[in-house]
Amino acid sequence: MILYGRNPVREALRGRRAASVTEVWATSGAARESWLVGVSVRTVAAEEIERRCGSDAHQGICAQAGPYPYASAEELLAGVEPLIVALDQVQDPQNLGSICRTAECAGAAGVVIPERRAAEVTPAVCKASAGAVEHLSVARVRNLADFLAEAGKAGCWCYGASAEGPSGAEGHGGQAPVPYDTPDYGGSGIVLVLGSEGTGLRPRVAKACDQLIALPLLGRIESLGVSAAAAALLYEILQSRVARS
Repeated sequence: MILYGRNPVREALRGRRAASVTEVWATSGAARESWLVGVSVRTVAAEEIERRCGSDAHQGICAQAGPYPYASAEELLAGVEPLIVALDQVQDPQNLGSICRTAECAGAAGVVIPERRAAEVTPAVCKASAGAVEHLSVARVRNLADFLAEAGKAGCWCYGASAEGPSGAEGHGGQAPVPYDTPDYGGSGIVLVLGSEGTGLRPRVAKACDQLIALPLLGRIESLGVSAAAAALLYEILQSRVARS
């Protein structure tokens, strides 16, 4: 995998893939970054970097790294009261990267994505995450609803983000969505489930959630983007947990 951009390369050099970074190419200006001291860097023209990574958003640097090391879902669920983000067929690499960045900053144990019909960790996702994926565990599962069932057995409470507010689809047990700040997010593991761009949670995934939650929508637009919703909900959960500690 050819990583590009200063943050993705820097975080790869100090994250889980550090040993797999075999070569770094940089322009003369980028090669002077202090975090590259002691790193073997080949100084090349910007055109050469763009040719290697296939993007003009390289910021003067790219690196050859090994494949992304996906975690297992069991590993994420094994933590003590983990906070996990599960994405139901989010397909935009920018959204996946942005959500991973927020999840890492909020102290989440990891992100779960489906194996099919969903964005996976690519160089573009690494760039959009500002390198956060190098420190955050990302797991791929065959069936997201089945993962939520396993999360419940592991003691987690699964909250699905409703894109339609309190009048939206019903969750497990037939309950309607509640305001996002109503649940008590402390005392157990949490899985925050967010749906795909445009269509939201699929019915089976929504029914696999213990509770649907909704952010207030006071303007004229019908819904927030999935990455913005993830940020708002993750920090509400984080604030609730900090208040209990």
